[in-house]
Amino acid sequence: MISIATALFWIFLAAFTISAVYSFIKDVRFSFGELEMSTNLTEENEMVLCLPITVENRGLFNIGSFNVTTEISDLEGLVIARGNTCIPVISRNTFVTVRHNITVNVKELFRENTNLIFNDTTLLLYEAVGMSVAEVIPFTASTNITFTWGAPLYNLEIGEPEYVAINRTHTLIRTPISFENHAFFDVVGNLSTLIYDSENVMVGEAQTVIEAPSQTVYSGYIEISVENAVLLSIRRFEIHLQTPIFNIKIGEVNVD
Repeated sequence: MISIATALFWIFLAAFTISAVYSFIKDVRFSFGELEMSTNLTEENEMVLCLPITVENRGLFNIGSFNVTTEISDLEGLVIARGNTCIPVISRNTFVTVRHNITVNVKELFRENTNLIFNDTTLLLYEAVGMSVAEVIPFTASTNITFTWGAPLYNLEIGEPEYVAINRTHTLIRTPISFENHAFFDVVGNLSTLIYDSENVMVGEAQTVIEAPSQTVYSGYIEISVENAVLLSIRRFEIHLQTPIFNIKIGEVNVD
């Protein structure tokens, strides 16, 4: 037979739980702000995303173990980055804004997925919030946010080479190149042109410095001077782009 003390304990526990949950539902508000993206990279080639989360606790009890966990993934489910923020206690009658940061190493990101260098895409941000109502009763909530990733070399085009006579011994080869920098960071680096003959022997090389600020269109030429004696033996060009963030072969031009 249940004792009076035990019965009173369960009645008290039920009343406490109902009161805490009712106060939480009635007097606690959450809001997710707009996702903020840094306008440039850190010295470690990282971009920082920030999601402001506002908690208004006008309830009767404290909120304990307030925890925010984030995963950023592509539409195929590949996880790109994770982030976590924890606040031990949010006292009653307080208004708190949490700036939840997620850090992505762009250099490693491009190394794992070169498609993000050339193509815009949509990324998915999954946000989960966990806490303890009255520092005892667990509660969780989650939301999904999508945002657009802008490629630094979007719509890359390498045109046909043009040949301009310099003098009796040398010819200037000019190859047009253009792209749209949709990324939030500038593209600054060196374009390397490697020229090979029919025996796959490199017969020429040149470096071109490029600078394409964020959200601009780059249009220019890769120029290299070669001796006329080897001009007829040229069969292909390889074009590479080296920047502090990525080093990649961006194209090849075959010469008939």
